[in-house]
Amino acid sequence: MTVPLLKIGAVLSTMAMVTNWMSQTLPSLVGLNGTAVSRAGTSEKITLFQSPDEGWQVYTSAQAPDGKCLCTAVIPVQGTCSRDLRSHQLRRLTEKVQNVSQSMEVLDLRTARDLQYVRNTEALLRGLDARLRAAADGHRSLNARSFQELQDKMTELLPLLPVLDQYKADARRMGQLKEEVRNLSASLLALQEEMGAYDYEELQRRVLLLEARLHACLQKLGCGKLTGVSNPITIRASGSRFGSWMTDTMTPSADSRVWYMDGYYKGRRVLEFRTLNDFVTGQNFVQHLLPHPWAGTGHVVFNGSLYYNKYQSNVAVKYHFRSRSVLVQRSLASAGYNNTFPYSWGGFSDIDFMVDESGLWAVYTTNQNAGNIVVSRVDPQTLEVLRSWDTGYPKRSAGEAFMICGTLYVTNSHLAGAKIYFAYYTNTSSYEYTDIPFHNQYSHISMLDYNPRERVLYTWNNGHQVIYNVTLFHVIKTSGEL
Repeated sequence: MTVPLLKIGAVLSTMAMVTNWMSQTLPSLVGLNGTAVSRAGTSEKITLFQSPDEGWQVYTSAQAPDGKCLCTAVIPVQGTCSRDLRSHQLRRLTEKVQNVSQSMEVLDLRTARDLQYVRNTEALLRGLDARLRAAADGHRSLNARSFQELQDKMTELLPLLPVLDQYKADARRMGQLKEEVRNLSASLLALQEEMGAYDYEELQRRVLLLEARLHACLQKLGCGKLTGVSNPITIRASGSRFGSWMTDTMTPSADSRVWYMDGYYKGRRVLEFRTLNDFVTGQNFVQHLLPHPWAGTGHVVFNGSLYYNKYQSNVAVKYHFRSRSVLVQRSLASAGYNNTFPYSWGGFSDIDFMVDESGLWAVYTTNQNAGNIVVSRVDPQTLEVLRSWDTGYPKRSAGEAFMICGTLYVTNSHLAGAKIYFAYYTNTSSYEYTDIPFHNQYSHISMLDYNPRERVLYTWNNGHQVIYNVTLFHVIKTSGEL
C-alpha cells in the first residue's frame, strides 16, 4: 500500500527503514562516519550490520564467483531508534531545558509577588526613615508616644524580613540556573560537533538520496524465495468472521484505494475506500453492487478490475470498477465449486484468485486431480487458462495459500499454530515441504493474499484486517550501482 503505514510492510520499507537506521546504518551509507562503501567491477557490495543489543536484523549482499549478486533483505525491527545514544542525550538535554524553563517561571511569579509587597511597604519605610532623621536632627529623646509609633511602624515592617530572605535564596537559585544554561550550551555544542554539524535540511537531503537508492535496489531485486513472514500488523477490526480486503496489485503507487468485501457467499456489496486512512476510520467510501453474487473470499483486484468466483458456479467474473460493469466471465473447466473442494475452513473457498509478479492465477481443484490443488495461469483480459500445474497437495488439507514469484505457498492450517508448510515452484514443476513460522494471531484465517506491488500479505483473520511483511531471498545479476 502506498501510504506511510503500509510502506513499513514492504520488503525494503524505505522511509520507515531509513528512520530506524538513522543512528547506525545511515551514517555509514551517506558518509557521516568512516565506514567505506566498496565497489567491485560493476557491482556495489554493501553490508549493513545492526547492534545485537538493539535487536536489529541483518541486511547483506555479497558477490558470487560467477558474478551474481546474492542479496538477503530482511524487515528491520521497529522502535529501536529511540534507544540510540545520541537520541538519549538529546532527550536528556530537552528534559533539562524544560526543567530550567519551569524553574524560571516559578521564580518569575514569586519575584513579582515579593516585589509588589516591597512596593506596598515603601511608604512605610520612607515614613519611618523621616521620623528617625527628625529624632536624630532634633537631638531630643523620643517621648513614649513617639516611641510607640515607631515601634508600631517597625512591627508593620517585620514581615519584610522573610521576603528579603526569599530574595536572597532566589538570587542563589538564579545563579544555579545560569550555570545549568552554560552547561546545556556546552553539551549542545559538543553534540552538534559529534553529529558532524549537519543541519536538518542536509540530513533530510541525504535521507531522500538513500531512499531513492533503496527504491532502485528494490526494483533490481525482482523475485525471490520466501524465507520468513513478520509478526502481524492489525489495520482494523471490522465485519464478520469471514471476508476479504485488498488493494490493487498493479496500479501506480499514487492509487491507494482499499476494497472491502464482508462475508463469504451471496455477497454483492463492495466498499471502495479512497485511502488506507479512510479505511481505518471507515470514511470516504463508495459502494459497488455486483451484478452477480460472489462465493468464497478468494477475490483479487488487478489493474482496476475485481476478479471473483460467481456464486454456485465455477465461473470467473471480471468486474470493472470505473465502468461498474462486467467485462468478461468464463467457466473454469472442471473446477470444483459450491464447497466441493474448499480449503480446510470451508466457506465456498473452492476457487481462489491470486496475483503475483508474473500476473493473474487461479487456484482450485478438479475431480480429475483427485482433489489436489491445481495452479493455473489466467489471461487477465479473456480469463482463458494459459497453463496449469497439478501440485499434488490436497486442497482440503490446506488452510490458505498465496503466490509469490510463480511459487505457490500453502499454510497447513487456518487455525492457531499455522505454518507455511508447502511450496510449489511452477518454473521447475517441483515442490518442497517448508517450515516457515506464521503467527496466526486471531486463530481463524479466511483470506490470505500477496500483493506484489507492496510486497505484503493481506489477511482477513477472524474479523480483523491484518498485513504481514515478507522476507525474500534474492539472487540477481547487477550492472551498475544497487
